[in-house]
Amino acid sequence: SPLQPSSIVVTSKSLTIDGPPLDTKPDYENIHGPLGKDIDKLFLSIFRTKMAEKVGVDSKLDKTDYQGLMELTSALNARYSDRREVHKIAKAVLVSLFPGWMPPWFGVLFSRPFPGFSSRLNAWATFIAGTWLMGECEINDCEIDGGGIGKNQGLLVKRCRFLEEAGCASVCVNSCKIPTQNFFAEDMGLPLTMTPDYETGECQFSFGKTPTAAGELEASKTPCLSRCPSSGQMRLWHSKVQPSNPVAQCSLMDVEEVPM
Repeated sequence: SPLQPSSIVVTSKSLTIDGPPLDTKPDYENIHGPLGKDIDKLFLSIFRTKMAEKVGVDSKLDKTDYQGLMELTSALNARYSDRREVHKIAKAVLVSLFPGWMPPWFGVLFSRPFPGFSSRLNAWATFIAGTWLMGECEINDCEIDGGGIGKNQGLLVKRCRFLEEAGCASVCVNSCKIPTQNFFAEDMGLPLTMTPDYETGECQFSFGKTPTAAGELEASKTPCLSRCPSSGQMRLWHSKVQPSNPVAQCSLMDVEEVPM
């Protein structure tokens, strides 16, 4: 049966999750997209500039320093106790990367009449323009709406740099997964399901697959990562749970009633 908020049981073994071993951490600085290192730096600089505009602050680090982006991400999550505000601002960053006319027209001209082609196109675009952000990726087949398999409609992130540098499952879900899914569905007219694996650091992008309530609940109920830089303090900031009554979910991911 579908997961319900009341069905989540906290045990001592589920309070944290270790994630992939640090001694096998990739050399992300030397992992580049197909357009090369210089273009990746340009992508990072543009993304960082747009994010700083939306967050209202910026890091003192160089525009091409990945850690500067992570400082902005930390500032965004620390500034708002309502995770819906984090979703809204993170999505606005994605929208700002495109000319205003492009996303709605993409939905009209491509997503709705040619969903398979649009899914493959966006999988490749994410691979080309997103490797600098996420690390090594590969195009793959994935499950799509209706239970079929979409050939080359998926993108597998082998070990997500953004998640690894953040060290926080709630940052992954609220600053990346949910805003990105919402951007593609609401602005590009294309369903997308992102399925992170916090044990391995992988993330599967499935273009053409609508997120399910049960799947979103499964992602949101993940325990905190043991290497969380806030040592659980962010949990108290973003949740109504009192310290005397802890739960296993990450702070930004209080379980809500989800219509099934």
